Amino acid sequence: MTSDLAPFFAPKGVALIGTSASPNKLSFGILRNMVEANYRGGVYPVNPRYQEVLGKPCYPDVASVPDPVDLAVIALPAPMVLEALEACGLRGIRAVIIISGGFREVGKEGAELEKQCVELAHRFNMRLIGPNCVGIMDLYSGVNTTFIRGIPPKGHIGFLSQSGAICGAVVDYVMDKGIGFSNFTSMGNMADVNETDIIEYLAQDINTKVIAAYLEGLENGQRFMEVARRVSCQKPIVMLKVGRTAAGARAVSSHTGSLAGSYTAYDAAFRQSGVIQVDSAAELFDVAIALVHQPIPKGNRVVLITNSGGPAALASDSLAANGMMLADLQAETQSLLRSQLNPAAQVANPVDMLGGAEPSDYAHALEYCLKDDNVDAAIAILTPQALVNPADVGKVIGEAAIKSDKTVVASFVGGVSVGEARMTLHGMGVPMYTFPEQAGFVLGAMYRYGQWCGKQKKDDYPRLDKIDRDAALQALRAADNCKALGEAQTRPLLAAYGLPLIPGEVVSSSADAVKAARRIGYPVVLKIVSSDLLHKSEAGGIRLNLTNDRAVQAAYEEMFESLRRTHPQAKLEGALVEKMAPRGHELIVGMRRDPAFGPLVMFGLGGIYVELFGDVAFRVAPMTRQDAYEMIYQTKAGKLLSGLRGQPPADIDMVVDCILRLGQLALDFPQIEEIEMNPLLVFERGKGAIALDARAICR
Repeated sequence: MTSDLAPFFAPKGVALIGTSASPNKLSFGILRNMVEANYRGGVYPVNPRYQEVLGKPCYPDVASVPDPVDLAVIALPAPMVLEALEACGLRGIRAVIIISGGFREVGKEGAELEKQCVELAHRFNMRLIGPNCVGIMDLYSGVNTTFIRGIPPKGHIGFLSQSGAICGAVVDYVMDKGIGFSNFTSMGNMADVNETDIIEYLAQDINTKVIAAYLEGLENGQRFMEVARRVSCQKPIVMLKVGRTAAGARAVSSHTGSLAGSYTAYDAAFRQSGVIQVDSAAELFDVAIALVHQPIPKGNRVVLITNSGGPAALASDSLAANGMMLADLQAETQSLLRSQLNPAAQVANPVDMLGGAEPSDYAHALEYCLKDDNVDAAIAILTPQALVNPADVGKVIGEAAIKSDKTVVASFVGGVSVGEARMTLHGMGVPMYTFPEQAGFVLGAMYRYGQWCGKQKKDDYPRLDKIDRDAALQALRAADNCKALGEAQTRPLLAAYGLPLIPGEVVSSSADAVKAARRIGYPVVLKIVSSDLLHKSEAGGIRLNLTNDRAVQAAYEEMFESLRRTHPQAKLEGALVEKMAPRGHELIVGMRRDPAFGPLVMFGLGGIYVELFGDVAFRVAPMTRQDAYEMIYQTKAGKLLSGLRGQPPADIDMVVDCILRLGQLALDFPQIEEIEMNPLLVFERGKGAIALDARAICR
């Protein structure tokens, strides 16, 4: 339940345990912030060494603190935290922030102490934020349990971070930019309350319109996706995930003790959950402020209104790189622009009003362009000139934006001279960016988010028929706890989940191979069955296009003789006789289990091309059909299957079915660490697909 997090953000009273009277102590900074904040509840310093700190009566212990008090902030050395936490539980306090460090992030002993804190909190039905965190700041209730200097403007961005230092840097960054926040949350080690809990809470917070997050790692990726997908339909979630590289992941681990999953899994999870991904802290707030104040673009057609060609060119390139395009202005719009602007102005798109453009020119240009049915969004660009006040230009842009239901952002290229204009624009709800390419990125992110929201109303997780879990379980048991399962052992597993397989039989002699070939029908393929030779092609364990009994018998005997010679240690268990496959597109559909998110399903070009081109896409199971289709079209293979250069379209619907079924198999049997069909041969539309080879790795 998220209601139990309310005391963190809007407490009736706050006990500050470990308050110091020394100005160079963090606990003194926390009390100072609480005293200076516009917080209407009681603030109670707790320390038996003092009678009073900063004009506030200081209490010897938390039991002495008067009612009401429903939040405690502990700023004590780590060895003293457990005792203080128990006192809070006995006092009836149900929300505790542990500022102190010295827990999981420092090693084994700290991890054990953190575990004891969580167990104690559960016993008293308490919720914990931290340890090793900066605390919480809520701009509406006035609570500020941080030791950060400065308070950002009040607004509607709810920010959470797994790094405390980032919170301080963000406050300093936004102080003069007119970017408003509803609250800040520093998560620390997330021993109890985690990022998913906070996101779920902020979804219900009436003061939060956009959730922005700095993320280092997740432990329960499946729950995060479930919550994020639901919340994203109500409020945008903008996410900066760090630790994408191996070096970055190591830095994350040493910083907060969190385990970073592979970024591939995060990327897939964010796409599926509607989370807007950004690559920098600047982009995080560039996107967030636009989502707070501006409507989502209904389409991807953008008009540029500028007094300089160079910045417009930068904006155009950025728009194209982010899936947006320049709008074709209607003839009527261009005529109106000619009637009002400098005769030398360019009235196509970009609308270049030249260097002498005045505020009235921007007002006319925006008014006419925003009324054009071919326009979904506008970027107003200003390169400061000596005779034009940027703040005056900002004012008319803001006025035009207020009158329109279309998306308007601005780029005023400069620094000192555009500071007043930035505050003017932000005060009127128009985000202003220093460089035009930032505006292109923001509009692209907003448009993609809008597209995702529209698709969620039409899709849900499918119910798959023809699944026999008992048969799959028997197949796994029959594998006799083998770690590596070859094709012969994997085939019954796939068949139990309705996945299409090339006809085949396992045999143990050349005579049986001939009989099987007759039943299957020539031509056939012969494949070695050996748990020691999973890569059959490289080992020389495949014979193709066998057209008669004699060829099958000879191939069987020759293959076994050759393998005994080249791989004397390998256990040769028999052979698979399979139907020779017709021509089709070779694909790969596979799964590997991610430590944070679980089944990570892969799709791409298969056969020899999977390693050569690496043309693959990933999604986390469970998936909707829309997820699976988007996964396919994310790759070059998707374009090939759609009918490239006059080729007939392939049976993409069957490929989607295979992706969903393999994902469900992985969800139902967590002991499967990896499984893949490679190649999965897909034919023309309506003619299906068949798996020609498969293998699995089990725990």
